[in-house]
Amino acid sequence: MGTLTRAVGQAHARLDGPDKVRGAARYSVEYPVENVAYAWPVPSTVVKGRITRVDTRAALAEPGVLAVLSYENAPRLTPAGDPELFVLQEPAVAYRGQIVALAVAGSLEAAREAAGLVRLEYDTWPHDTVLTENHPGLYQPSHVNPSLPTDTEIGNFDAGYAAAPVRVDATYRTPAEHNNPMEPHASTVQWQGDRLVVHDANQGPGQVQAGLATLFGLPPERVRVITEHVGGGFGCKTMRCCVVLAALAARHVDRPVRLALTRQQMFGVVGYRTPTIQRIRLGADPTGRLTASCHDAISQSSMLKEFAEQTAVYGRPLYAAPHRRTTHRLARLDVPSPAWMRAPGQCPGSFAVESAMDELAVTCGVDPVELRIRNEPATDPEEGTPYSSRNLVACLREGAHRFGWADRDRTPAVRRAGRCLLGTGVAGSIYPARSLVSSASAYAGPDGAFLVQINAVDIGTGARTALWQIAADELGVPPDRVMIRVGDTGLPEASLAGGSTGTASWGWAVAKVCREIRVQIDDVHGGSVPAGGVHAQVDTTADIQAQQTFSRYAFGAQFAEVRVDVDTGEVRVDRLLGVFAAGRIVNALTARSQLIGGMTMGMSMALLEEGLWDPRSGDWANHDLATYHVAGCADIEQIEAYWLDEDDPHLNPAGVKGIGEIGIVGTAAAITNAVYHATGVRVRDLPVRLDRLLGHRA
Repeated sequence: MGTLTRAVGQAHARLDGPDKVRGAARYSVEYPVENVAYAWPVPSTVVKGRITRVDTRAALAEPGVLAVLSYENAPRLTPAGDPELFVLQEPAVAYRGQIVALAVAGSLEAAREAAGLVRLEYDTWPHDTVLTENHPGLYQPSHVNPSLPTDTEIGNFDAGYAAAPVRVDATYRTPAEHNNPMEPHASTVQWQGDRLVVHDANQGPGQVQAGLATLFGLPPERVRVITEHVGGGFGCKTMRCCVVLAALAARHVDRPVRLALTRQQMFGVVGYRTPTIQRIRLGADPTGRLTASCHDAISQSSMLKEFAEQTAVYGRPLYAAPHRRTTHRLARLDVPSPAWMRAPGQCPGSFAVESAMDELAVTCGVDPVELRIRNEPATDPEEGTPYSSRNLVACLREGAHRFGWADRDRTPAVRRAGRCLLGTGVAGSIYPARSLVSSASAYAGPDGAFLVQINAVDIGTGARTALWQIAADELGVPPDRVMIRVGDTGLPEASLAGGSTGTASWGWAVAKVCREIRVQIDDVHGGSVPAGGVHAQVDTTADIQAQQTFSRYAFGAQFAEVRVDVDTGEVRVDRLLGVFAAGRIVNALTARSQLIGGMTMGMSMALLEEGLWDPRSGDWANHDLATYHVAGCADIEQIEAYWLDEDDPHLNPAGVKGIGEIGIVGTAAAITNAVYHATGVRVRDLPVRLDRLLGHRA
């Protein structure tokens, strides 16, 4: 590379930033399409039953209305494995809000008006929609998301817990939480003969391509999915019924169709974080060293399909204890299907585990930071494998130093500022560092320019910019000589954007293909690019299969300072600080943005977010942003994110672990631990509402 400054590690602004600021970046329903029609979903108004009559006469009489689709007349689909995608094919209703009809018109206004005029009649049946710890339908699923053991046991927890001098036994609850990306689920779909062209807001164009191909009986190469810009995802923008509905409508009316869900519709059909009930039991010696730990987690799924959140997985690789057990139990209810939401499993699981660790620290009279350090394992406590790198202790110590933790008085409910009680709290964090198989291509032109292509998705994280930086360094050229293309199934296939695997997986493929291009230029063509250019394409299957066995995780420590109004119970977060160990940081600017965003979302989880379920109607009572509250910038007065210089040679060529989710993982517990320190009130049910504090002051 000579004297070139490395691009990786620098704070580069997003490549697509100027287009987004100017409004030139096109999202899925903004692509110019001639003769486009609009679709508007009709949701079920019953919880459980069967449609007995569909009356579309009034809807079809509206000017501009082209069609109303239902199970009676929609084009036939081939089941694709996910019952949620088998839309408008059967009269059965599995939950309130399930899409049971679709109005299509020449304008958005006409489609909406027509949808409101569709009349459906049902036979209804009794429904069951409430999760409880003693629900008679609880069972042990075969595995939990994505394919992890449901239960684990090492040693003898019951005997170890019974013999422990110090014990904590507490139950923690988290409510349903809803993904609310700025851009809703949205698609523009058009049939071009026997080919399907789709502009869609998703986290995996390849997944959508494969799903649509199966549903419509097409070879995958006849389906093209373009996902150039996505306005956020948080896990919910895997393939959903919306794109299938648009494709059905486009085939039925024989013209392009746009469909974008409303904010209210987003609460029902695109997944949500399941509510959880978690019992934590910790046994320890008087110094706080764990001798036994048990995490029992209960969650819900729908009657349509099983989704088992991996809630109790969080603590498996984290703290040392010779006797340990984790279990998951699931109830299938007449509710919408839960799914992925940022840091699935680890996020609610961390709230319970890190809260219980704080309770143990209080019981033992040990500083909460020191307690976690005392329970640091030498190897993975469940797998017995070495960590590729483990810097939780370093994160805790660096965070404590930056936060000013050493001056903390452990006594709760003694610090005041005016009418507010003040408190501080801490939590540890862990999140898997995975790499998935991906492929990429590169082209070197005789003019000295390079083009790198990969069907990755930038959902607003800055992924295309990070890959551009990796490519420039591997090619050994200034970044302005590199162009990168992403988000199109016409490009080499890449893994889904999720699980903090994006940069690790895609960066591996990009690094490999760029190295291959350098080899061809230097070794085959004598250091110069021929007139026809140089092409290369690679995938990382063999590389990932050849990896040695390590436990690979990112780590972090979050610190929070809160003030609680003694008269109103209002909680304000004065300060949040996080320190993380996530391998090599590719882009300092976008990395800080991701970590701060994760912590902000964790604060939102702690104090605001709560899907309120009405068991009588079988629906969310607060399915809009007026009543489902999420945190904004003004909700945290000071927020800081730092990271350690971590060189882990056992990861991938870029040396990255992924940062999209580690920021959210421990934040809620850090805040509720701070609330306890401020008030002496232990809140075990999220969010920290006023009524959970008032009348319970120490």
